[in-house]
Amino acid sequence: MGEFSKWLLHEDQKELFEVLFAIALSIVFIALVALLLWPMGRAWLAFRLAKGYLAFWGMIYLVNGVVIILRRIFRVDIDSHYDVYLISGLVVSGCLQAGWSAFAAPTVQAFTGGAPVWMIWTLYLVGLLSCYVAYTMVSAYYWGQIYRLVNLLLTVVSFIVFSVWPASGRALFGWLFNLDGWLFNLDDWLFNLGGALAR
Repeated sequence: MGEFSKWLLHEDQKELFEVLFAIALSIVFIALVALLLWPMGRAWLAFRLAKGYLAFWGMIYLVNGVVIILRRIFRVDIDSHYDVYLISGLVVSGCLQAGWSAFAAPTVQAFTGGAPVWMIWTLYLVGLLSCYVAYTMVSAYYWGQIYRLVNLLLTVVSFIVFSVWPASGRALFGWLFNLDGWLFNLDDWLFNLGGALAR
């Protein structure tokens, strides 16, 4: 175990470590959110966020793959075209980060109906923390210091903006609002299964 830890923490395995850390953090976060919201009757939010994370991982892999291919086609690397390399990374990682905020804000908002003020604040805190978890996922592939600083600020600002002004999120990232629908409509399937078993 000690040898594995040394190997995983080696500089050559930085990306793998970042990915595994983000996966572990997302699992722990979802579990804690479910436990926190269960007494409030809002535990289903944890499931919605979990579905979103699964689709978001797929999106990150896809987008990152496209970026790598385009950089190879246009021969853009950090040594010969530093500015283009940096700006393209900022744009792509920033869009991913803001995209998650555009998904998280209305997802949280959907669970605030009829809730007291303290619960609404709790739900929005969960949403903001979910953006931090998404930030660690994006940072697993865009882990330069400038990416981390810009995206951390962006995720906080964008979540606040999309929470106060949901229409802006729909206008910019409307295609992300069906993020969990890319997988399968588990909500309806589970509800239908529960209803069938109850008969």
